[in-house]
Amino acid sequence: MANFQIKSGFKKFWKNLRFNLSASDNYIFLFFYRYLYAPKKGSLPDFISQYSLSKKGDFHVIQIGANDGITHDPIHKFIKRDRWKGVLLEPQPDVFRESLSKIYKNHPGLTPLCAAIGYEDGSQKLYKIGFSTMRWATGLASFSEEKIKSLFDEGIVQKNCEKNGLEIPSDPDQQITSEEVKVISPETLIKTYSIHQIDLLQIDAEGFDLEVVKMFDVPKTKPNAIIFENENLNPQDLEECYQLLRSENYNLKEFGRDTLAVKKELTQFEHFFQ
Repeated sequence: MANFQIKSGFKKFWKNLRFNLSASDNYIFLFFYRYLYAPKKGSLPDFISQYSLSKKGDFHVIQIGANDGITHDPIHKFIKRDRWKGVLLEPQPDVFRESLSKIYKNHPGLTPLCAAIGYEDGSQKLYKIGFSTMRWATGLASFSEEKIKSLFDEGIVQKNCEKNGLEIPSDPDQQITSEEVKVISPETLIKTYSIHQIDLLQIDAEGFDLEVVKMFDVPKTKPNAIIFENENLNPQDLEECYQLLRSENYNLKEFGRDTLAVKKELTQFEHFFQ
């Protein structure tokens, strides 16, 4: 128990330190990513790094499901390093207020937005783990209550609870809660924030990724690159997503749980797909 508490305390300390260093744009933090960090060759971070540097100072992102802006976030270091512009969406008010809005408060041209993406403007019920606000729990929030229930049935919630010294409440009403969150359509998002180019559409939507790709009407909005999670899509939805993107002239490659789609016109990145 003592070892667990020490380990847990250190992880919390490091998480808070890293967050504060990033939020304050600490010189040492930025120096590391600008001059010392080197992603593994041929990896997804390597693509993001090369792509970002090729458009340094003029890189525009839309991120769906930004959460706290740093934990398990594949683009955070590049946003900081190369001063990206764009809009980052996170629908959970507490996560937005306590984390996302703070970590990018010093970034002109980059707008954190407390909203989810949807086909129409309005609001929608978001389901989440009701007894924890830890990052693993907030990262599982979904518009599908069945999706959250399956996380309990498959032992995913139990595994995270054991790892973090938590117990699952016996009361089902405490296990899963919900709240109404703001929803904005891609059309309104693009118009409101004067988005004239989408260099990267970054999606982490807990199994809702195919719908997000459809919402953005790829032939019209023309994102140059799209990154989304493939592991939460069933085989039929994943294949539908791949067919849609191939029909719009994207190269595709899986990097573990993530899939990268890049317009074939960006020929300088063809080597990532060979």
